[in-house]
Amino acid sequence: MFGRKDNAIKGPATLNDEEAAKFKKTHSRSFIMLGLALGMLLASLDQTVVGTALPRIVSEIGGMSLYSWLFTAYMLAETVVIPIAGKLSDRSGRKPIFLAGMAMFMAGSFLAGMSTSMDMLVACRFIQGLGAGTMMPISMATVADLYAPTERGKIQGMLGAVFALSTIIGPLLGGYIVDNMDWRWVFYVNLPIGLFAIVVTSMKFPRPADRPRLPIDYSGMLTLIGTLAPALLVVTWGGNKYAWGSTEIIGLTALSVACLYAFMLIERKAADPILPLWLFKEPIFSLGSIGLFIMAFGMFGVISYLPLFLQAVVGMSASNSGELIMPLMLGAMVTSIGSGFLLKRTGYKVWLIIGPPVSALGMYLLSTLNSSSSAAESIAYLVITGAGLGALMSNYIVAAQNVMPKKDMGVATGSMSVFRSIGGTVGVAVMGGMINSRMISELSGSFTPDQMAMLPADTNSLGQLLLVTTQPPIPDYVLEIIRQALSNSITYAFFVGSIIVLSVLAVSLFIKSVPLKSSEEYHGEDALQATPATGGEGPIAEMVKPDREGGK
Repeated sequence: MFGRKDNAIKGPATLNDEEAAKFKKTHSRSFIMLGLALGMLLASLDQTVVGTALPRIVSEIGGMSLYSWLFTAYMLAETVVIPIAGKLSDRSGRKPIFLAGMAMFMAGSFLAGMSTSMDMLVACRFIQGLGAGTMMPISMATVADLYAPTERGKIQGMLGAVFALSTIIGPLLGGYIVDNMDWRWVFYVNLPIGLFAIVVTSMKFPRPADRPRLPIDYSGMLTLIGTLAPALLVVTWGGNKYAWGSTEIIGLTALSVACLYAFMLIERKAADPILPLWLFKEPIFSLGSIGLFIMAFGMFGVISYLPLFLQAVVGMSASNSGELIMPLMLGAMVTSIGSGFLLKRTGYKVWLIIGPPVSALGMYLLSTLNSSSSAAESIAYLVITGAGLGALMSNYIVAAQNVMPKKDMGVATGSMSVFRSIGGTVGVAVMGGMINSRMISELSGSFTPDQMAMLPADTNSLGQLLLVTTQPPIPDYVLEIIRQALSNSITYAFFVGSIIVLSVLAVSLFIKSVPLKSSEEYHGEDALQATPATGGEGPIAEMVKPDREGGK
């Protein structure tokens, strides 16, 4: 079922040895990574920058009932396109796919700034998500093209730091624009940065090696989209917009399962599958994907409630959520960059083992916070949590890239990113539901059914009662009961999240520590792929045989 097809090594376009040597000896690859890092910054920045502009956007163009789709449409498009973009970049080279993604992202940004209705803005956000999902895996896969595994860690760490940085500056930038400019500049600001990234990558990007191509797996693309899109809608809508047993949720679940079954049948027979199933026979790839899923599941769902908890319970004041999660992301940046620079000496496994317990410790300490806790305690615990996250995330991908063949680097990197994205999405839904259920249960013990009917039914709205000062007077004892319920509910989620994150350690322990390949070993793989271990001529050698014998 998961057997690897010999003919699957035909077709991809990877950096040839001559190009690799040239880019190793010059500063060109630094310019390439600058352009790719800017693309990744824009893609990740737009996940957070819109949040602070929402009130202004809704007040001008309306459509409050669709506001959640500004995030859902972006996330949905981004997640679905990531593995497809990774595979296409293996076939056609990184440059054209990256430029296509940047063009889509800039077009979506321009049109979003021109939006006159919420429907139009949601559609533009979907286009932005397609562009973002195209650019992000290309950035990480290009690192594997240009840098041998012994050099790769520090660059992957820097890209991880870019992602963390965007999480910090996104809400800050959005708040500044809304306070000082038209909200449309939240989207227009992407255009000059994107144009500069296009200029840099157009001028300096390496030319991929020319290799024959097999037919594009369009059926695999369609069934993969049919699998991921309904599944993401199920975890986003289930228990929220629709009951878990509703016709809509059951129908979407059935569609996703049916498409998954069809996808696996198609990929087994495809000449050049969009997601080669044999990848999952590589333990480091499979375990790394599982680790990323669990880590994102346990952490990101709880992190989304951090700003509310820190403001409503701990009493930290901030103009927006970016300032509140800054310590978390600073911790992630330190270990992401630090582990990258030390990777050549230490290998990746030590960081995969360190990361889960450190993050779990930080989350457990967060679960001990209450209304009497100081801001300093919160900041320290957030730094610890982020430090574990930074040690883990990029190194799972580095470990998998070290054992993946060059020809499948894009699809392997993109597929792991999808597991992380899905884990975070599922985590937000599951952990959010748990927090909401716990809070309602806490309040039910203090209020009568009639009093409960007068209160909001979701955690965020209940938390806002503690922050909004323009509301009708609410007795202090009622606010204190709500604050205590909010504290108990979110800290319970921190505790559960710490256990989930700690379980990632079991995954890391099973990942084999494979020495990082040197530049000579890595760039010499193309020659090895041309001749199989049996000594006969492989598919690539067979392709060039006519030229040796006189040509066509």
